[in-house]
Amino acid sequence: MAQAISAQSLTKKFGRREVLHGVDFAVEAGSVFGVIGPNGAGKTTTMRCLLDIIRPTSGQVRVLGKDPRAGGPELRRRIGYLPGELFLEGRLTGRTLLAHYQAISGPVPPGRIEDLAERLGLDLDRHTRKLSKGNKQKLGLVQAFMHDPELLVLDEPTSGLDPLVQQEFHAMVREAQHNGQTIFLSSHVLSEVQQTADTVAILRDGRIIAVESVSGLREGAVRRVRFTAIGITAHDAGALLAGVPGVGHVEVLATDGSITLSATVEGAIQPLVRALGTLELTDLVLAEPDLEESVLKMYSSPADANPDDTEQREAVR
Repeated sequence: MAQAISAQSLTKKFGRREVLHGVDFAVEAGSVFGVIGPNGAGKTTTMRCLLDIIRPTSGQVRVLGKDPRAGGPELRRRIGYLPGELFLEGRLTGRTLLAHYQAISGPVPPGRIEDLAERLGLDLDRHTRKLSKGNKQKLGLVQAFMHDPELLVLDEPTSGLDPLVQQEFHAMVREAQHNGQTIFLSSHVLSEVQQTADTVAILRDGRIIAVESVSGLREGAVRRVRFTAIGITAHDAGALLAGVPGVGHVEVLATDGSITLSATVEGAIQPLVRALGTLELTDLVLAEPDLEESVLKMYSSPADANPDDTEQREAVR
């Protein structure tokens, strides 16, 4: 499959400080690719390099088959971009501002702006200075989606949106993918990405430490299990679980006539199922995989950044 985005050995320095360290990834055309990581990991810097808002120090980047530095207006019209920090002219209405963006981005299907605004619950005739953060974000989403670009680059797209609008945004992403568009989005919250993304890259301290499909993350994620059994002591049940690969943090919850235990299991659950099949169970709860916990393990080490260097952290956000 063709690649909509590729980055090879992408590095970026601000002064003497290197904030992207040889980043490599590829985004297949027609896919939804999510980048997650804590604030300051380099998500925004990566996106700005892809769009030629800032220039990488070294490495190669291709976007829709073009070098962003030489793509010019023709390439930019094929992209819809929502920045993480959205600044809007406050003296204009949303409708007037979008008309200005339309003149830059190219043709917008008739009624498209109004349809998107209605879906998101956005009043186009209010001045932007009177809009809440969430409504400004809605306006940014409309300008990114309205011209049906080949590539959508969305930096923290659900920031400030209420849960119902977030669900509408996820529907918009799925529709865009169905239409053959490619979506590249970032977040520091995994649950936002996993609802829409096919593939997730985990960024920490300017390095990609893992690229996984969402299904692959689920397979390796931590699950929680709780069961109640009769005819066995808590000690023997705990010993049984201790021999199961991936099981950890076993805790006895109750021993009143029966025993109730909880545990975590990481990876394949079939060995656990076989072990539990030897018990006389009266209750069993196997929770959904905790992807947040699994990913946090990947980027929970202390950051290299100087905690007093606020300006630098904002630059690499």
